Amino acid sequence: MFKGFKDNFDKTFTLAYPVMLSQLGQVMVGVADNIMVGRLGAVPLAAASLANSIFFVVLMFGIGISMAVTPMVAAADGEGKTGKIGRLLNHGFVINTVSSFLLFLFILAVSPVLKLINQPQEVVVLAIPYLLIITFSLLPFMFFQTYKQFIEGLSQTKQAMFITVIFNLLNIGLNWLLIYGNWGFPELGLNGAGWATLISRVFMAWALYIYVTKSNRYKNYIRGLRLKQIRLTIIKKMLGIGIPTGLQFIFEVGAFSTAAIMMGWIGVNALAAHQIAINLASISYMMASGLSAAAMVRVGNQLGKRDISKLREVGFSIFGMVTVFMSVFAILFLLLKNYMPLLYIDDPLVIKMAASLLIIAGIFQISDGLQVVALGALRGLSDVKIPTLVTLLAYWVVGLPLGYFLAFKLHWNELGIWIGLLIGLTLTAIMLLYRFNSLSSKLRRQFDKPKV
Repeated sequence: MFKGFKDNFDKTFTLAYPVMLSQLGQVMVGVADNIMVGRLGAVPLAAASLANSIFFVVLMFGIGISMAVTPMVAAADGEGKTGKIGRLLNHGFVINTVSSFLLFLFILAVSPVLKLINQPQEVVVLAIPYLLIITFSLLPFMFFQTYKQFIEGLSQTKQAMFITVIFNLLNIGLNWLLIYGNWGFPELGLNGAGWATLISRVFMAWALYIYVTKSNRYKNYIRGLRLKQIRLTIIKKMLGIGIPTGLQFIFEVGAFSTAAIMMGWIGVNALAAHQIAINLASISYMMASGLSAAAMVRVGNQLGKRDISKLREVGFSIFGMVTVFMSVFAILFLLLKNYMPLLYIDDPLVIKMAASLLIIAGIFQISDGLQVVALGALRGLSDVKIPTLVTLLAYWVVGLPLGYFLAFKLHWNELGIWIGLLIGLTLTAIMLLYRFNSLSSKLRRQFDKPKV
């Protein structure tokens, strides 16, 4: 048993750790932004929270769409079809380019809504220009995602990790220059963080493009893009994976973004505290998503081999891994709840509110990790529609309405909103684990029937 667990751990960790580090690099940009912006005060930090509540919902939908490239490239690679891989890259490029412009236009259209949702006026004034600046970064980001998901489909996960880390460091340096006006640069405050994000993402996309197109490793897959070679059937197949995946992200991230809007109804301090707590919780979530990616690949491989018993062993071993991993973060949040907010701000009231939210964040760590890994395992089984409905039900039918009731009817304020999120995450984890167990058991009965 120990040998089997070690084998599963080694294979999963080899696949997962570059993705985990890459995701950590992405989220650490947000952490650095918020720490540096927090030094400007509660209002700029609250403005960043409000703007990001819109932006990250759209960004995660774009990530979901781009993720369709990876499993299809991986399958074509297993079949040894080089030409097909090149065609999938071109189709992914077209889908992600069109998607980036549509998502860009969507944010431009909805940004004035921030004035109409009963948010503190001083927060809205800062949030809108910051939102418009980071919205432009969607275009290079989706370009980057095209090539990132492509090479990950070929089991090359380290390259995107290195590029992400390098240009995230650039982002932090630009923050220091542009937020505070160091070394003679203009002091742009919150907008400086937006410009730093945009510039770093442009260079990040450019670096990965140069690497892929100039590397001998990928030269057999790079071919000229001719629109007449774009096939609607391939587009539909990729969108059939990407759109449900994007909706899963929307239902979860959108729930937390809606929570940020409700926090604004309570006040500036509550919104700033929410931003600190959610920013810290996103570190563990994004790293757990690396295990989710590994679960998708490994479960999909075992499904292709029709070894369902091994598939279940792989799935449940990764559930065990993420439980241990998220338990560590849970302990850290509970033990350091009064100290972590000090990284962001020195306002005693905001710190006290953020500390109380970190207690709830610590409690929902295991549920958060299990649900994101279960989603990955179910994608490996090509099961995307039912999990999408589960996330819709758990967050939008149960979690958010309950949070609203607790916050504004029972007057639990910010704690009520986060308790609603806790319930939503827990329900999601339970239902998705049940779905994986039920579906994989059904497959085992189907493929393990004795031959007569």
